[in-house]
Amino acid sequence: MPATAPGPGTTMKAIVRRKYGSPDLLSLEDVEIPVVEDDRVLVRVHAASVNALDWHVLRGLPYLVRMSEGLRKPKRSTMGVDLAGSVEAIGKNVTQFKPGDEVFGARDGAFAEYVAAKENKLVQKPANVTFEQAAAVPVAGCTALQALRDKGQVQPGQRVLINGAAGGVGTFCVQLAKAFGADVTATTSTGNVEMVRSIGADRVIDYTQVDFTKIRERFDLILDIGGKQSLFACRRALTRVGTYVIVGGSSGRWIRPLDRALGAAILSRFVRQKLLFFIAKLPKEDLIVLKELMEAGKVTPVIDRTEPLRETPEAMRYLEGGHARGKVVITM
Repeated sequence: MPATAPGPGTTMKAIVRRKYGSPDLLSLEDVEIPVVEDDRVLVRVHAASVNALDWHVLRGLPYLVRMSEGLRKPKRSTMGVDLAGSVEAIGKNVTQFKPGDEVFGARDGAFAEYVAAKENKLVQKPANVTFEQAAAVPVAGCTALQALRDKGQVQPGQRVLINGAAGGVGTFCVQLAKAFGADVTATTSTGNVEMVRSIGADRVIDYTQVDFTKIRERFDLILDIGGKQSLFACRRALTRVGTYVIVGGSSGRWIRPLDRALGAAILSRFVRQKLLFFIAKLPKEDLIVLKELMEAGKVTPVIDRTEPLRETPEAMRYLEGGHARGKVVITM
C-alpha cells in the first residue's frame, strides 16, 4: 500500500441512514474509512450515481425489499452502488489494479469518499469519459444491456421499441439497441423528444400525444421501462412472435412491480409471444462490454445533473419524482 493510504481510524464523509423512510432521513456523517483487506481495492470515490434501486432500498418498498435489507431496520447504514474513482490502495492478493488506476464499478456504500471493493466489481475507466459519466454506468448500463442482449435477444435489423427512453436505463437502451444494429423507436414526453433523438433513436413518439399501442406498427421487441399501458395493450404492439421485456416499473407498498411480472409469466403460457421480467446483475464481464462500447464512442452516458455529496437527499428526491433526463450523479 502506498504511503498516502489512510491509516487505521482515519475518517471520511459518507451518507448514512438508520431506518427506512424518506430522503430526509439521510445525513452526512464522519465514519471510518474501510479497512483494505487482502482481496480488496480501496477506491477514492470521485463520483457516484443515484438509481431507482437506491430509493427502493431507502424506503424499504416494496416490503419484499426488506427480506434482504432487514425486516425492521436496514442492515446497512450506508447508501449507493454506482461509483467511479481512483485506486488509493490494494490488498496483497489484488492483481488487476495498482494505486493510481482510474476505475468504475459497483459497491455498496458508494455515497462516500472511499469504498473498499473486490476487484471483480471494478474495471478500468475509459480515458474518453469523465468520472461523472463512468459513475452513471453500472446499474443502468447493465440493466439495459441484459434487457436487450440476454432477455430480448436483439438482432440487427429488428424493430425495437423502448417505452420510457429518457431516464437512466432508457438512454442506455436507445444507444445499445443502435449499437446492436436495431431500428429504434422510443417513447418519451414532449420536453425530451429532441434529447432522445440526439442519442440515436430513429423515431421518437411523444407519449403525451400518441399511444404506441394504438399505432399500426408492430415491433419485434418492446422494452417497457416503467410504462403504464396494460400487458394486453403492449401485446397488441408486438409481432406474433415478438418479445416484451419489463424493465422496472412503478413501486407499491407490497409487491408492485412484481405483480406485473407475475401477470406476464402467466399470460406468456398461453401466447406465442415472450413476456419477460428480470432483475439485473452486475457482472464484471458486462462492465467490460460497456467500457469497450464507451471507448468505441457507441455509448455515451447522459447526465441530467450533478449534486455534491451533501445534497444527496435532494438528488434522491429529484430522481424519485420521475423526471430525470438520464442520470443524476453525486460528486465528492
